[in-house]
Amino acid sequence: MAVTNDPSSNKPMLSASELSADVASFYQGKSRQGQAPGLWTLVLSQVTTWIFARSLMNAAILGFFYGIAGALAYAMYYFSFVTGAHIVDSLRFKHGFHNMQTFMRAKFGKTGEHCFNAVISFRLVSEIFSNLLVFGFIATLFVGFNESYLIVFIAVATLIYSSIGGLYTALKTDVMQASLTIVAIAVLAIAMFMHPLFSFADIVSSSSSADNKGWILLIVAFIQVWSYPAHDPVMTDRGFLADRSTTKKSFYYAAPISMICIMLFGLLGVFAQLNNAGGATEVTQTLNTLFSPAVMLLFCFALIVSAISTLDSTYASAAKLVAVDMKLIKPTVRNGRLVMIGFLLVGLGFIATGSKDLFDAVAISGTASLFLAPVVFFSIWSNWQVKPWALVISFASALLAGVIYMLENAGYVTLMTPLFGVEHKYVKLLILCVVASLLGCLSFVVARKKDASKP
Repeated sequence: MAVTNDPSSNKPMLSASELSADVASFYQGKSRQGQAPGLWTLVLSQVTTWIFARSLMNAAILGFFYGIAGALAYAMYYFSFVTGAHIVDSLRFKHGFHNMQTFMRAKFGKTGEHCFNAVISFRLVSEIFSNLLVFGFIATLFVGFNESYLIVFIAVATLIYSSIGGLYTALKTDVMQASLTIVAIAVLAIAMFMHPLFSFADIVSSSSSADNKGWILLIVAFIQVWSYPAHDPVMTDRGFLADRSTTKKSFYYAAPISMICIMLFGLLGVFAQLNNAGGATEVTQTLNTLFSPAVMLLFCFALIVSAISTLDSTYASAAKLVAVDMKLIKPTVRNGRLVMIGFLLVGLGFIATGSKDLFDAVAISGTASLFLAPVVFFSIWSNWQVKPWALVISFASALLAGVIYMLENAGYVTLMTPLFGVEHKYVKLLILCVVASLLGCLSFVVARKKDASKP
């Protein structure tokens, strides 16, 4: 359904009357007057919900360990805005669906819908877990900061203001948060470029080795970006709020802005490794020795703002998932707030397990999302009619690949080395992604109905 685009909806400030949420604003992001968000509200919201703390840290860490190849690999994930634009556009205007759940149910029955909901539920929990985990890294930079207290404080603070207005509050605060994050990243980049030790030539040649595993990760990212946006409700929810033109532009504008921001943060990691005279094993430790306390405060500020901006959007998407998309409860504001609390508690539970590998959440979630690759290629874009069992094969293959990667990385099992003779975790991840993708796509080819070409 087309909606009008009102320029006034780009204003970031919240009035007192807007703090009292109704169902339309809480779940659909509409103003009190029923107006959809404007173009730049959507653009900046997309940017800040994907340029989040985990992403910034991942980009810096991958740049630190794998040079420019690592930074490029993580930036590749932001091509998801382009693929996501085409996925959402096809769902809405080619097939006429208002969310992925209704499409999955129409094409693959309840099983397809349940498989999809399981994966995106894990995705939302991993967003909460990994963004809160970043505050643990920040706490290590300041003597006297208690990691657990800081994580719980931020978690509760973001939950309180997120629960006030749901998606509408998230969209409005995203504008301010995105602006602050972009400015902070720009200032950090300038500080790096002006540093006497900075050398662009060294940055470019930082991944000259052919066996640099950053290039492997770049291939992994390229494989995953075709299905990755379909399993990210924070991104796709914003694809159903405005008219067709505004929606497509918001995705296309967000792509280059996000890629540039992520690359700049990734280059901080590359720069840190190139000048790691002290042999530090963490990117933040090295940056601490290279930059002044003021610059490092700005570094932490960018992480904090980006984490908060993603957390509020994740809470809003979690509420919409359970109350609107899955229809497990009545979509009231009160119920939405209870869902937010539930997802936060699960996210904190994951932190309590002691896991601290930020990229694990991306890798496992991205691998599990590969079950949607044949859905995107054949069902959404090509309009094939496929027997539902193909989706079960695709789902099982992708889920098994994600579980194997997680267990291998944790040291619980050793399957990949005896089978394929590989040791590095990203080589294992590439093999798992290729196998899962091939099995899923082949199952769809075999299960295609004979009358699939008919409209």
